[in-house]
Amino acid sequence: MLVAQVLLLAAQIQREGQMRLIRVWAVELITPVQLASSWSIREVKNAWGGYIGLRHTRQEDVELRRQLAQLQVANAELEGRAAEADRLAALLHFREAHDTAPMLAAQVIGASPDSTSHILFLDRGSHDGVKRDMGVITPDGVVGKILAVFPNTSQVLLLSDKDSGVGALLASTRTQGPVRGSGEPLLDMEYVSKDEKVAVGDAVLTSGDDRIFPKDLPVGTVVQALPDPKSPFMVIRVRSAAHLDQLEEVLILLTRQDVLPQQTTDQATPSTAAPASAATANPAPPATSPLATATNDKPPVTPVPQ
Repeated sequence: MLVAQVLLLAAQIQREGQMRLIRVWAVELITPVQLASSWSIREVKNAWGGYIGLRHTRQEDVELRRQLAQLQVANAELEGRAAEADRLAALLHFREAHDTAPMLAAQVIGASPDSTSHILFLDRGSHDGVKRDMGVITPDGVVGKILAVFPNTSQVLLLSDKDSGVGALLASTRTQGPVRGSGEPLLDMEYVSKDEKVAVGDAVLTSGDDRIFPKDLPVGTVVQALPDPKSPFMVIRVRSAAHLDQLEEVLILLTRQDVLPQQTTDQATPSTAAPASAATANPAPPATSPLATATNDKPPVTPVPQ
């Protein structure tokens, strides 16, 4: 009863501005509820919008990661093609600079599964003129020799194989000694006397005495030279000039002709009349090395890998 009378009085009483007291009370009571409901609705909208945006962001992230993976693959392919173009350009430049020696470019298509042998397979065979014991090189240096030939492919015995070797000499002193594979990355140069001065960094070249490689092709660089306490020779370790573990393209020497750089016109036309006539008047007997004389009647023996 008392509450009803208070409400009637509030409805009759008017405040300044012709606004009844009950209306003022109603506004003051409803305003907090409206504020709370408005805040709740706004937060719900924000949370829902954030959830939808997060889902879209996640989808965009997945798409961007996929595109990044595709770009990385494409970039790797382009880098591989660029590296291949550089290698092929180096081979072409080497052939053009040594155009007097016939060579055949070949691509490495496989390797031996036997970890104890160092054999590669090439995409050139007897149909291309490849024969056994032909030398295989790169612009960097000696790689090995042809071990077996098939109609369309061939096998190369790398210089690092334990059954492989090459006649070699020290560039600084011209001291000769065979270089043999050890089954490891480093090669061994043998039969060099302790009296010879061998220093780390000395270049090792082919000697031509093996009847496979011509003279003065790069074989490697001396990385260790120590006297052997058990023999009168040095223990010399050589790092191969050619990257034998990174071969993709090689050159096959179709002849044992010396691989010399192409000479210019001025260098190729010296006055040779007097020496020629002198040589005709006083012919000298041909010089033959002991190794060439010993192997003149039979081809070089190529060990068959086990």
